[in-house]
Amino acid sequence: MEAPPPYNLCNPNKKSAIINRSYALLHSIAITSLIFYRLSSFFHSTPSLPLLLAFTSELILSVLWLLSQAFLWRPFTRQTFPERLLQDKNDDELPAIDVFICTADPETEPPLEVMNTVLSAMAMDYPAEKLSVYVSDDGGCGLTLYAMKEAWEFSRYWVPFCTRFGIKTRCPKLYFSRFDDEFLGQGYEAEKEKIKLKYKLMEKQVQEAESNGKMLEEFNTKNHPAHVEVMQDESHNANGTNQVKMPRLVYVSREKNPSYHHHFKAGALNVLFRVSNMISNSPYILVLDCDMRCNDPTSAKQAMCFHIDPKINSNLAFVQFPQKFHNLSKMDIYDGQLRSTFLVKWPGMDGLQGPMLSGSGFYMKRKALYRDIVQEDTDFTQLKQYLGPSNELVKSLKSAKYNTDVTSRLLEETRFLASCKYEEGTQWGKQVGFLYMSLLEDYFTGFNLHCEGWKSIFYNPSSPAFLGTATTKLNDTLLQGSRWNCGALQVTFSRFSPLIYGLKSRMSLLQRMCYVYLSLQPFYFFPIWCLATIPQLCLLHGIPLYPKVSNSWFMVFSYIFIMSQLKHLEEVLSTGDPIRTWWNEQRIWMMKAIISYTIGMLNAVLKLLGLKEANFVPTNKVADDEQITFYQNGLFNFQASTVVLTPLITLVTLNMICFAAGATRTIVDGSFNAMFGQIFLSFYVLMVQYPLIDGMIFRKDKGRVPTSVTLLSLAISASFLCFGSLIIKS
Repeated sequence: MEAPPPYNLCNPNKKSAIINRSYALLHSIAITSLIFYRLSSFFHSTPSLPLLLAFTSELILSVLWLLSQAFLWRPFTRQTFPERLLQDKNDDELPAIDVFICTADPETEPPLEVMNTVLSAMAMDYPAEKLSVYVSDDGGCGLTLYAMKEAWEFSRYWVPFCTRFGIKTRCPKLYFSRFDDEFLGQGYEAEKEKIKLKYKLMEKQVQEAESNGKMLEEFNTKNHPAHVEVMQDESHNANGTNQVKMPRLVYVSREKNPSYHHHFKAGALNVLFRVSNMISNSPYILVLDCDMRCNDPTSAKQAMCFHIDPKINSNLAFVQFPQKFHNLSKMDIYDGQLRSTFLVKWPGMDGLQGPMLSGSGFYMKRKALYRDIVQEDTDFTQLKQYLGPSNELVKSLKSAKYNTDVTSRLLEETRFLASCKYEEGTQWGKQVGFLYMSLLEDYFTGFNLHCEGWKSIFYNPSSPAFLGTATTKLNDTLLQGSRWNCGALQVTFSRFSPLIYGLKSRMSLLQRMCYVYLSLQPFYFFPIWCLATIPQLCLLHGIPLYPKVSNSWFMVFSYIFIMSQLKHLEEVLSTGDPIRTWWNEQRIWMMKAIISYTIGMLNAVLKLLGLKEANFVPTNKVADDEQITFYQNGLFNFQASTVVLTPLITLVTLNMICFAAGATRTIVDGSFNAMFGQIFLSFYVLMVQYPLIDGMIFRKDKGRVPTSVTLLSLAISASFLCFGSLIIKS
């Protein structure tokens, strides 16, 4: 008997694998030669402090490069065939899905944006009775609750409209903002205008409520009671009949109290996890950021092509889709698309044990979050020790019951599950649910799942499954990166460090190397700071740190630099991006190493020493017109905090001084042959970071570098040069 056609296909990218492995071999030989050169030179003469710092930087870069090769060893691409799935499964046989959407602050995450995310999720091309959408409002704001009620009322018109006409763009804001002359059947245009009027009315009512301010008066993000409200109405719909089924919408605001740690996003997700267990108890969970709208309505069916596949579903924990964004400019000066992550690293991990959990846009198996705790023979009392005092929660684990009637008693139980005290003495956040301890709950949770033997899948469809809002300001980009790196370092400095914890796990060597790389990535700060200052200072004083151009060893350094650049360029071009992306990524990577990695490292160390509390500030989703104009025109907006801007301007100023003075010195004393490596390095830094020079000297708009920052940076540069000169001469 012929086997049925598969729901999905896995395709190894053999061409990329051959290129990557060949490059890794040749580059390894070159790095080994460089290390041999440095060590042998140390035997002939005592190395100076600048030389030791340069060599330490080269060693760190070499180790991180070696770890990063694990991402490139076995890249995969995948295909899905939802039509085959639908041939084998009718709507009743498809598994139910709970959608978790988290928001925290209506001032940085506007309710209208959250509403559009909710409506796009409710309108997914999936059986409505199998969908339940849960919104976590960590701020406990009346405005957000009001917005959710308005979204529910509008959804009774929007969902049937999308189903009837097969609408592809199911986020109302994006749908009504685009030009559409497509004919989708009789009555489409008239119905569209009716729905559009209802959307505009809803939008106006929420905006009026927001501008009124009454709903924000008692807004307290740190102290408010638990509130759970279920919105469902199966008695009627927009057409006055009971033929169209609607997804359920559940508003959840967990209790907040300054006396209890709320564990940020992970804590909010675990509350949704428990509450949903009592109401819908779906076997699969889709997690979305509040601005991450469902762009392709078929993403749930695509994910089920993997989750339902009997060949892989037994140990498949989650299917991760890439995070893509609707507001990226053509220049993408801040690398908002995260190209290297979602087009290079995650496909590479997909060929190993699977990609890391990435915060949003993933379909998680509920069972995986319970780990091995929930088994058929697990004692009831033991389950309560793990999961808390709720008998109803423990009972729900033994059944897949979908509660069609939400009683007052059930709501009272959900409020108990959302209380501050519930997790005391339990394993929530330790062995159950999304794990605590790190600001980067997705990275830490995914790491533990992979250690336990679970696998994941990365699927990047041709049409983006989800579209979010990218940061369009330098300040937000760098501070967001510092939070991510601080979270990764919290894991690195713990007993769960991938350096040691992964050794005892069922994780492959290459998979462990990927996790180790991300856990150590913030250590890029040291070589970048050193290489942006020490060779330049030595250039100013005529002290060579690299071989002469006429020396054969100079070819080793040249080869490593040139081949690294060419490999990066090859990756950019192979993913379909233009050459300018290569240059933009060089620039933003340097900026992140100087600011994001450094601040992340400092915060992680301070938290480790108990000198600073962990904090999570949501990325601002509000952008003004001026900010957007700068971004769309490819201009950096230097209206940033002094802490962010000063180090960048200081390093550029330092390199300008050293390049001008050092190059002049080599011409005068004829030492160009010996000092070429340092002259080129300084010149390279200035070329990559030219927008900073432009912002300091030439630009006159509001986005220029403030004069006060320029003067402060000049003073710091002068102080460093004086202090550094004293050390070198001594």
